[in-house]
Amino acid sequence: MRPDNRSPKPDAPVFEGAERLQKVLAAAGVGSRRACEDLIFRRRVTVDGRVAKLGDKVDPATAVIHVDGERLQVDIRLVYVAMNKPRGVVTSMADDKGRNELAEFIGNRVEQRVYHVGRLDADSEGLLLLTNDGTLAHKLMHPSYEVLKTYLAEVVGPIPRNLSKRLLAGVELEDGPVKVDSFKVVDTLGKSAQVELSLHEGRKHIVRRLMEEVGHPVTRLVRTSIGPIRLGELRTGRIRRLTNAEVAALFNAVGD
Repeated sequence: MRPDNRSPKPDAPVFEGAERLQKVLAAAGVGSRRACEDLIFRRRVTVDGRVAKLGDKVDPATAVIHVDGERLQVDIRLVYVAMNKPRGVVTSMADDKGRNELAEFIGNRVEQRVYHVGRLDADSEGLLLLTNDGTLAHKLMHPSYEVLKTYLAEVVGPIPRNLSKRLLAGVELEDGPVKVDSFKVVDTLGKSAQVELSLHEGRKHIVRRLMEEVGHPVTRLVRTSIGPIRLGELRTGRIRRLTNAEVAALFNAVGD
């Protein structure tokens, strides 16, 4: 019998800052260390695309960990925050014109320096995501990932029956065509109407320009969701940390 010269499959590399995988999972809120050991034993955890095993050590700053196929963020240096931006606030951490900016609302409630994901103009309000995870922020903003944003808008009415069909088919703007993914009339308020529309476009003032083009200028605009993250009951001017499940849902939305 010829000797088997095949090299054994190497274990996961161990880095200087590595910790036991079950400890990292527990610190990320997955469960107790015993429960995390059970997940690893049942082959429900992968690290950098490899099925993990008991005894593995990982570097939380660089490891890409999935549990049951969902990405888990284990780097405690990264933060993910939702904010209900008030009307009149500039989407900036420092405005050179002296207007109200995001830093006034965040204050010392977030120790890390965070940046906004996308923008809302000063006259618009609603959901804004802030993070120091540059890679995820880039993917959420890039049109190729087609992350939906949903808005509630008060517009000049009345709304014709064929408007939804027209918006779904696409409207030509000066910088190219745009179409919505969904549109519905929520309520009518005399000579105005409240409508909800979703689109994955990220161009500047896209909702206002779109509705202006079809003859129904926006008088109030509130963003209610970005991908799987919803504004919900978050009060105006308040912020909250995203849950582990919400962060995993954002990774899933961009295919990570």
